[in-house]
Amino acid sequence: MSPISLPIVDPGQKPSTLPAEPTGRATKGSFAFVSLGCPKNTVDSEQMLGLLAQDGYELVSDASRSDLVVINTCGFIDRARAESFAVIDEMLERKRRGLIKGVVVTGCLAERQREAVLEARPDIDALIGVFGRDEVTQVADRIMGNLQEQRTVFRPAPIRALPDHQRLRITPRHFAYLKISEGCDRLCTFCAIPKMRGRHASKPIEGILSEARQLAETGVKELIIVAQDTTYYGIDLYGRPRLAELLTELNRVDGIEWIRLMYFYPMYIDQVLLDVMAQSDKILPYVDIPLQHAEDRMLRRMARRVNRQQIESLLGWMRESVPGIAIRTTFITGFPGETDEQFETLAQFVEEQRFPRAGVFTYSLESDTPAARLPDRVPEAVATDRQERLMAIQQASSFEFAESLVGTRQRIVLDAPAPDQPGVWLGRSFADAPDVDAMVYVTETDGPLSVGQLAECEIVQAVGYDLVAAAL
Repeated sequence: MSPISLPIVDPGQKPSTLPAEPTGRATKGSFAFVSLGCPKNTVDSEQMLGLLAQDGYELVSDASRSDLVVINTCGFIDRARAESFAVIDEMLERKRRGLIKGVVVTGCLAERQREAVLEARPDIDALIGVFGRDEVTQVADRIMGNLQEQRTVFRPAPIRALPDHQRLRITPRHFAYLKISEGCDRLCTFCAIPKMRGRHASKPIEGILSEARQLAETGVKELIIVAQDTTYYGIDLYGRPRLAELLTELNRVDGIEWIRLMYFYPMYIDQVLLDVMAQSDKILPYVDIPLQHAEDRMLRRMARRVNRQQIESLLGWMRESVPGIAIRTTFITGFPGETDEQFETLAQFVEEQRFPRAGVFTYSLESDTPAARLPDRVPEAVATDRQERLMAIQQASSFEFAESLVGTRQRIVLDAPAPDQPGVWLGRSFADAPDVDAMVYVTETDGPLSVGQLAECEIVQAVGYDLVAAAL
């Protein structure tokens, strides 16, 4: 079997451990870790990494030199499941060659398909569901002790979101994801997240602030707020949305300089929340708000609970209330029943709105979702053609946005030195979330720069989506 490129966590690159380094007792064994999927999954990976390290397991970067490999999978759409199974197959092949003692599969794929995963890959040693993640050390102990009496760990979704205080972070030292809630109460017809992550469950404000302070103490400067449905935060705990109050408190956490907001749903956004965003000195004028479509019949078939007029009013309101806000969104093409006319309505909407950032995905048929039963499926070639057309429209808006920043002064967070370019750094502006948005190439002009620095820069050039800047 040919090798594949694996996102294996490298212990030599880990920036910090929360809250403590591994214990001083003799190591129980070594483990490698493969983390797949979204930032919410990254937080779960970091929690499991921390628990294993603190319990006496040694993290190594070479899976072939480890006793155990833990794979935190994604099960959201077909492409993600295929990637997860490719990694599982690679690790099982290494196990068959005697290079690995055990393979543990956890995360959304495990939760969604459960025993079917073991039926498809019977050599897996243990399967841990999303809400069994904190039992990963017990699972590792059983495998190392050759105890095979329990191969699966599935737990019901908790009433309160699980805390994440014991993370061994795999993001760069200067930024971290902060998960404020788990699960989702939306019933979008295309989405299986509620089946994998359960109903919406918020963390208490006090617990989130404790995690934020821990992160700040380890050098985090940029907090990236994530959840399945960020604007719904607090309803289950407090009877009403309390994102505005939470952000007000996070804005006071010493050491944090940037707060970035992801995964807004276009409901429960009010003037109080927008005022907090506009008046904060740390909350970036950036929001990720997946819209999925803009044609009313498509929105109803998707069960999005908003229409085009409401979306347009919301976007105008946000832009008026938070000057200079960069709105990122996503759309789906080829949803069942989407006609040429309905797609043209979406294309017109995207052209009119001039989003700085947007992604476009073709519809993925998920057999356990209501949309799978809808008639009038769109051929894959048509969905792909529409995706490409929409991205071409969006590209013009993104390029236009990049050009609008030329000549301005911006704070740029420096993520890493540019490979093979001495004196050049890879950074991000207020409008750029890690891994999904554009890049800023920063040139040193008056002394050396450093990773994690928020550098004052002048934007001197736009190159497609990206920017070129000179440090001031």
